[in-house]
Order: sequence, then C-alpha cells, then structure tokens
Amino acid sequence: MIDLIEQIAPLADQFNRPITYLRISVTDRCNLRCVYCMPEAGLPWIATAEILSFEEIEAIVRAAASIGVRSIRLTGGEPLVRRQLPRLVARIASIPGIEDIALSTNALLLADQADALRAAGLRRVNISLDTLREDRFFAIARRPGLNRVLAGIDAAVAAGLGPIKLNCVVMRGQNDDELAEFAELTRRRPIYVRFIEVMPVLENAALQRNAYISASEILDRIREHGMLEPVPGPGGNGPARYFAFPGAPGAVGVISPLSHDYCETCNRVRLSADGRLRLCLFGDNEIDLRGPLREGAALDDLAGIFRGAMYVKPERHHLDLGKPASAMRAFSEIGG
Repeated sequence: MIDLIEQIAPLADQFNRPITYLRISVTDRCNLRCVYCMPEAGLPWIATAEILSFEEIEAIVRAAASIGVRSIRLTGGEPLVRRQLPRLVARIASIPGIEDIALSTNALLLADQADALRAAGLRRVNISLDTLREDRFFAIARRPGLNRVLAGIDAAVAAGLGPIKLNCVVMRGQNDDELAEFAELTRRRPIYVRFIEVMPVLENAALQRNAYISASEILDRIREHGMLEPVPGPGGNGPARYFAFPGAPGAVGVISPLSHDYCETCNRVRLSADGRLRLCLFGDNEIDLRGPLREGAALDDLAGIFRGAMYVKPERHHLDLGKPASAMRAFSEIGG
C-alpha cells in the first residue's frame, strides 16, 4: 500500500512547496483563557454536531496520506479536553503513509494520558508554558495549574514522548524577565524551549502592540547569560531557529512570524474542528471538507479537494504589528 502511495504525485501548492504536514484541531474548546489568545469568557464555541467525529477525521487523514501528507499534529483549543483522544491517535497511526503524530497541549491533563497516548502511537509533544511562577501562571492563563503542567512535562518525559518542546509566548513586562530561567532548563535536560513572538489575533491587538518583543531581542538577552551557537533542530515540522549553550543537552528556539517569517518553507495546511481546510494560519482562505464528506465523498474525492485547494493557498501572510489576523483563533495553532 505504501509503495502505491509513493507512486502518486505528491501534494504541492502553486509555488512548488511540498505539503506534507496536516495540523488537526480536534476541538475549539480550551481549559485555559490565556490573555494573548482569547477573552476570559471564552469564544463562541462550535456546536457539537458540527465537530468532526473521529471517523471523519480518519477519512480525511487517509485522503491526505494518499497524496503525500506524512506528518500529523493534533491541536485545539486544548486537544486533551476531547474525550478518548488515544482512540483517534490509534486510528491515525494505522493509516499507511503516516510517519509522525505529534500533539500540542497546555499539559494540564497530560499526566493522566501520556502513557495511553504513547501506546496508541503518539510520538512527541509540544507543551505551552509561559511562566515558571505560579502567580504569573494564573495572571496569564486566568486559571490555576502550573504544578499540573510541570507534572505533565515529567509524564511526557517518562513516557518517551520526546523531544519535548516547550512553547513560551514572550510578552514585555509580563514574563520577559524569565527568559534566562527558561533557557537554563536546556542546560540540564534535553528540552527545547521555543520563544514565540506575541502575535496579533482578534482579541489581543492592543496587548500585542505593547507587549511585542522581537526574536532578535530575545536572543540578545539570553546571550547575556552565555554563548549561543546555531544548532540543527530536534526534528519535526516547526518553523523555529535553534541555538544552544555549548555542551547543553537541549536548545533554545525562536519562532518569529513577524520579524522573520517562514512562509517560503511552509509545508502545512490546517483542518479546523468543524472540517474546514485552512490554507494559511493568518489568512481567510478556507475550503469545506465536512460538507462533501457527510454527503458521501470518497477518498479520491477528498484527495481532489486537497489538490484543488493548493491553487488558492497564498504565497505568504501579511501580518503587521498591532493588526489582528482574522482567522487565527488560538496560539496552539502555531509551532511544530
């Protein structure tokens, strides 16, 4: 079956970028209310009947795999609030052609699920963590839980869900004085701490104008605590650039969608929880997959929709400081 898959022309967009990576939002709901991501009251949630079932997600992944998609990342919202997520992981892991399954999570619920997820076929996790201080965790996430996140990190390490990547959204005046503390983690453990420039989403344009710190400034401030050398990344599909202290088992990464975008190497599309194929993280280009699927579309039909969507995938985003992107709902959608 895999030999047959490899004979089919792989998926590529009109700019000749191979599309090998599909990020799947399994829910739009989240158990945190981070200040840079959504309002404290939450967002208008998608009705349950409109959310893709595990069977529907599996059908879409089979179609994507048949034309060259090899890597899957499960995201949200917070994906671990979706019940029985290991069942979905096992379904995806059984699909010919899929080589890598990863998860982006805030890790509040990870300690109880890490072993089951690993047994089902999950290979690695990205964990969102913006502070190492409990009071700040509550101020940023507007919910308690730092100890649960740290327990989730330990559980992921114990389960072999590595390399562990920690995603930290850096905000001036809120957590930027912890840059060195986060970087020090990479000297002691094989952890990859990725600092993300705060980005303009619908609810945080004013915050972003005041809190933005460029990746260059982040690296300069960490270099005050030790020499950093460029190093290869730990694998995966993310856009981070990595640097390490000499001899450190881990590394520091920066993700910079504003100051140094990575559009020229974009290899991904995204599937929303209600079945829309999103062609750019910060754009409005969307293609409906749920409708055709529920009307009886076969694997080849879905694969054809993927191919057709490549003609409208934009060459790049056009983010500007302080101007919100209309399509992006959560920071869990970035990174790899």
